Amino acid sequence: MDEFYFYTKGMTVGYHGMPLIRNIELKVRRGEILTLIGPNGAGKTTILKSIIRQLSLLGGTAYLDGTDMSRFTGNELARRLSVVLTERVRPELMTCGDVVAAGRYPYTGRFGVLNDRDREIVREAMELVSIQELKDRDFRQISDGQKQRVMLARALCQQPEILVLDEPTSFLDIRYKLEFLSVIQKMSRERRLTVILSLHELDLAERISDRIACVRGDCIDRFGPPEEIFSGGYITELYGMTEGAYDELTGSLELERPPGPPEVFIIAGCGTGTPLFRKLQREGVPFAAGILWENDLDYPAARALAAGLVTEKPFHPFSEEKLLQAKKLLDSCSRVLCAPGLDLEGKMTEKLRSLAGYAQEQGKLG
Repeated sequence: MDEFYFYTKGMTVGYHGMPLIRNIELKVRRGEILTLIGPNGAGKTTILKSIIRQLSLLGGTAYLDGTDMSRFTGNELARRLSVVLTERVRPELMTCGDVVAAGRYPYTGRFGVLNDRDREIVREAMELVSIQELKDRDFRQISDGQKQRVMLARALCQQPEILVLDEPTSFLDIRYKLEFLSVIQKMSRERRLTVILSLHELDLAERISDRIACVRGDCIDRFGPPEEIFSGGYITELYGMTEGAYDELTGSLELERPPGPPEVFIIAGCGTGTPLFRKLQREGVPFAAGILWENDLDYPAARALAAGLVTEKPFHPFSEEKLLQAKKLLDSCSRVLCAPGLDLEGKMTEKLRSLAGYAQEQGKLG
């Protein structure tokens, strides 16, 4: 295990002596990002709190740089590991600069007096997460996204070798989610910062993580790189999904398809149809679609939402057989729509052009 900067052996966690998750085996190298995923209440936060010693282990051991973490003093651990939890802090009468500077406490001694080097580190941390303009602002008066970046800067002020974050993007809009995780990824690459975090956003977890641990039941159900975790329908199984659909390749979620036989036939492709598919789903109108290549951008949404679908293998020209299948499905619908923006002029769309012409002849093309 010497190659791993952080790892666990037989770690068991829980509350009040009652095990919740047993025999946890995690391992991550310097500069890697390990993400915990799993259903709400699965125990992701419990694992993180046990790693940072906020909760006592009920069994097994966690190792940091080859040393049993229980052997570190609080100050020794604080110089190696820093934490950003979802619990909202409410410091009284503190500026954002004061909050960030609090991250230097492992180095300042009991009186917390900053020297010139400490102040330089505070400034660098605030620049790194782009919050210099917040330095003199009251921490209580800034947005949730800004607060999360301030807390990240505070954690970075500790100059940690490992950073632990519990659902750090929970209160952030899409812009701040991407900015926040981009900083994390940059730190892991450039400073070999080891990161352990939990995320609910599966698309982000798949993109940022080097390793993923799936928490399910009383164990780590699966552990490995994203390309192994996000395959074979495992995510649907992990979360016990019974409604809607999740596409592992694109990370897209779709609600349940409208019940009943198709009423509308959609001619689409190249991503032009997905907004229309979702519009009809919201209106509760069952629809059919075709002909789509199975690697088309519209295919994941169509597969999840369409009551009928005609497809072709990737890179194969649409055959007469597929055209006949589409016409038969079109005959069962009361109207036909061409997705806005669909180009029917190319050689590859000749069969779709023929299908649209057939719909025109039937008086169904809207």
